[in-house]
Amino acid sequence: MAKKILYVASTFGHLKTFHIPYLQVLLSQGNEVHVMGAGDPAGLPDGVTAIPMPFEKKMTSWGNFKCAFRIRNLVRKERYDLVSLHTSLAAFFTRLGIMLSGRRPWVINTVHGYLFDENTPWNKRIILLAAEKLTRPVTDVVAVMNQQDEQIAQKYHLYRTRLISIKGMGVDVSRFEKNEATIAAAESLRRTYSFSPQEFVMVCAAEFSDRKNQIFLVRAMRRLKEEGIPCRLILVGEGDQFERIKSLAVRFSVRKEIRFPGYAQDLAPYFYLADAGVSASRIEGLPFQIMEAMVCGLPVIASKVKGHEDLIEPEVNGLLFDFDDEEAFCQAVRKLYENRQLREKMGQAGKKKVQRYRLEKVLPENMKNLYEEPLQKQE
Repeated sequence: MAKKILYVASTFGHLKTFHIPYLQVLLSQGNEVHVMGAGDPAGLPDGVTAIPMPFEKKMTSWGNFKCAFRIRNLVRKERYDLVSLHTSLAAFFTRLGIMLSGRRPWVINTVHGYLFDENTPWNKRIILLAAEKLTRPVTDVVAVMNQQDEQIAQKYHLYRTRLISIKGMGVDVSRFEKNEATIAAAESLRRTYSFSPQEFVMVCAAEFSDRKNQIFLVRAMRRLKEEGIPCRLILVGEGDQFERIKSLAVRFSVRKEIRFPGYAQDLAPYFYLADAGVSASRIEGLPFQIMEAMVCGLPVIASKVKGHEDLIEPEVNGLLFDFDDEEAFCQAVRKLYENRQLREKMGQAGKKKVQRYRLEKVLPENMKNLYEEPLQKQE
């Protein structure tokens, strides 16, 4: 029996980037699917009903509480059978609206990385954990993507019915096939950027934000330059911190060593141009950019935080460094720069490991565990 489903994230952009296959399957089953988020809904699958909701990035913004009241009215009106939640901020305010509505749809909170862990400052951790505890009564299922988040959800029992561990949302490896077109595009980028074959090229594809910590990578590039290691860094993406990070690159005298291409829909040429993927994030769920780098056969240098630790086996398919440890990061870069054979060995190991996260494997598992079973129980 077809159901009415509300599918939510902070932005439509997030949904378009990571969730279109799921929306297509839900539609193909005959469900009525409403999709909610901020931004431009253009590009969502035909058949969904887009509901713009002006979520703001600041958790304490009064605008987000206004959204919660709008969601309360929407839930009362539409009488959803199932609500699928993604991204922490949207998940909290949507559940707050559900609590205020007095109705009880089946709620699945897919956690793309809790924004706290044991290393988070105590005041921030208390607030974020309190938000999860507050909305627990309307959170039937919690789906987590890494071991630390699983431990957090278990320790504080942040769900009513089930805790499910999933292998992320799945990586579409067909987007990263190594063929003549992608190689030609990568070589074109090399010429555009004037990179020489002797230079060690690193790539990070992520939203520019404090959490993604691109500022650390810019600082590290200054140190690598001072040490005489011929490195180049490509920071793909956009976000609130974009202009600030570009200005810092100038201030640290590494603007010539760093490229800022902005948003790129096709990331494959950047990965095939690079010698390694890098990430300095403070916290993660199960990061796509790491898995995409692995698909392209790149070793990865990343901060030792949740999400990264689930994907990277040190000395096997990459190297981990303590968060914000500039010296350790530079040592890892130096190690891979000096050993091409090690880079290739790690890249092949990563390519093998990432197969378990392929979209065609993960999608059916998630559809069964997250959607088909609970919807059948409601019939």
